[in-house]
Amino acid sequence: MTAKEKVPKGFTDEERAAMKARARELKTEAWASKNRADGERDVLAALTAMPEPDRVLGERLHAIMTASAPALLPKTWYGMPAYANKDGKVVCFFQSAHKFGARYATLGFNDLASLDDGAMWPTAFALTALTPEYEARIVALVNKAVGGEGV
Repeated sequence: MTAKEKVPKGFTDEERAAMKARARELKTEAWASKNRADGERDVLAALTAMPEPDRVLGERLHAIMTASAPALLPKTWYGMPAYANKDGKVVCFFQSAHKFGARYATLGFNDLASLDDGAMWPTAFALTALTPEYEARIVALVNKAVGGEGV
């Protein structure tokens, strides 16, 4: 097989589904970004639709997020659970491993998160399990992320 034959000819089914989910989210974002109950409902629905172990990781992460960063609003972003500031801008998100056929789920932070540490710092973390130690590290990261001016 040549290199030219290996190049995908467009978006995968998973990528197209994520873009469609994001388009639906944008239609409702103006009012939903300020409505915690609707955002919570959407996040819980997204988590319920996930297969294990992603669902278990996502549900635990959601509990951690809502307890440690109550100022962040739950919402979906590209069909995945996310947590936004008061302006509706996503600060951090959970990405299921299953949705994109990845080896691990991801906890990611956008540029609004104040995780800066010199000239280089991580903005995404692989998740395969949540132990008390890792949960404490996530709480510390989230607290640092929301501690900045942009959030």
